Amino acid sequence: MIEIALIVCFLIAFGIGSNDASNALGICIGSGILKFKKAIFLFGILVFLGILLNGEKVMKTVGKDLVETSPWTTIYSLTISTFLILTSNLKRVPLSTHQVIIGSLIGAGVAHHLKVNWEALLKVVLSWIISPLMATLISFSLYLFLEKTLSKLPFLKLEKLLRIFLILSAGLISYNTGANELATVLGPAIYIGVPLNLPLIFAIASFIVFLGAFLLSYRVIETIGKGITSLDPFSGFTAQLGAGICIFIFTLLGMPISTTYCIIGAISGVGLTKGLRTIKLSLIKKIILNWFLAPISAFIISYLFSIFISQYIKY
Repeated sequence: MIEIALIVCFLIAFGIGSNDASNALGICIGSGILKFKKAIFLFGILVFLGILLNGEKVMKTVGKDLVETSPWTTIYSLTISTFLILTSNLKRVPLSTHQVIIGSLIGAGVAHHLKVNWEALLKVVLSWIISPLMATLISFSLYLFLEKTLSKLPFLKLEKLLRIFLILSAGLISYNTGANELATVLGPAIYIGVPLNLPLIFAIASFIVFLGAFLLSYRVIETIGKGITSLDPFSGFTAQLGAGICIFIFTLLGMPISTTYCIIGAISGVGLTKGLRTIKLSLIKKIILNWFLAPISAFIISYLFSIFISQYIKY
């Protein structure tokens, strides 16, 4: 059973690559700083380093602290999550992996009368609300500060520096994808007793994330990189740095927050410095609606599926 749970985790890791690579690479690719293949290669390496070096706290939160789990509930909760994430990617709509996974786990837990830590869940939900707002504020403030500071540099030197900074900030988001996003996926499987070598599991999962990014991420990258507001290297760097700082803070706190919504919040913060009219509010409204629907849908589907399957499987 544990091996099946691990296979399902690898499937959703593919979904992370297809959906969440856009958070790290959308701005770089959208502003023309990196070519797609080079960006994906950088992403894959840093995802592995993130889960290896900083994934422990988030794995513990999701796999142990939130809800009591079993091999079966873990398997079909993550299977439902994979389906929802890949479906969202095919529709080119950014989706929070965390919300879907946690919604599915809680739905299965409630259906089977497993212990749910409602206080821990409340903290996670609050972090979902606070984190994109914090990313918006950080990127807005950073943009105004850096605009005054960096504008004194010669144009050619500034352009070269911004390209380097943009790649570094993309690296920070990629690292956080491993430390937070992938940790959220692997947490439930790790804490139901996976007996294998963890660094090997992290390496395999990171490679599968890379494959998902290489094969499918271009769909959502178009939305993140170009769909919300126009981005040049300076505004792209500011947005990525703001989101990266925000995500890393919550990762250190062990909170499984959405990289997707943090980067969207950060891009919106940059857009606000140029005026509200520069932001495509229709897309933002669609994304906010998805923010509510994703965890609720995952909860309901997982709950109903758990009730149905419990009639045929005893565990």
